[in-house]
Amino acid sequence: MSYLLRLVVPDRPGTLGAVATALGEAGIDIVSLDVLERTGGFAVDDVVVELPRDRLPDSLITAAQAVPGVTVESLRPFAGPLDTHRELELLDALARADETTAVKLLAAELPRVFHGSWSVVLEADDDSWHVTAASDAAPAFEGLTLPWMPLRAPRLLPSEDAWLPERWQDMAIEMMAAPYGGPGCAVVLGRSGGPAFRRSELLRLAHLAGIASTVVVLPPA
Repeated sequence: MSYLLRLVVPDRPGTLGAVATALGEAGIDIVSLDVLERTGGFAVDDVVVELPRDRLPDSLITAAQAVPGVTVESLRPFAGPLDTHRELELLDALARADETTAVKLLAAELPRVFHGSWSVVLEADDDSWHVTAASDAAPAFEGLTLPWMPLRAPRLLPSEDAWLPERWQDMAIEMMAAPYGGPGCAVVLGRSGGPAFRRSELLRLAHLAGIASTVVVLPPA
């Protein structure tokens, strides 16, 4: 079974190699690695691993944290395509789609790109808004009061924000949003059960959404 490990590791040569060795000695295969950010002498990495059927998930934490200075920030099951060019593939697909199809495609594929759980696209209309597209597993936004809409700039939407329904807070739904499409519109990406999105992920979403906004109004390729 595949799992997604989020690791906080000392940002010094040899640390990732030591983690790979520790996981390998425990019979755990590394499938992919994404470096999310480097700051304050530490790096944050998302590591997709394959766990043998006879091993418990806790063995992942034990193996990784056997390396001095390494902390497991989160561990969750992972099910999805594994590739190293997710953003480029999405933009290429958007360039080939009409606007209606493109917004649905964006909502469907963003969770795969960011190792998220779901996404929605919101369109602002004067002082109101509505959902124009949503991925599988997306919660219902209709009827909610969203104090950050219409969206003017990218922002993190952590699970403790007061506007979230209590049920969402109990589920530890972490979100981030970035402008997409028309003025004040937004794309929202969520993770149920965390981990919290980091600023580097928000910047990446804002960059991708900005390019996607331009791509979808071009003539189909």
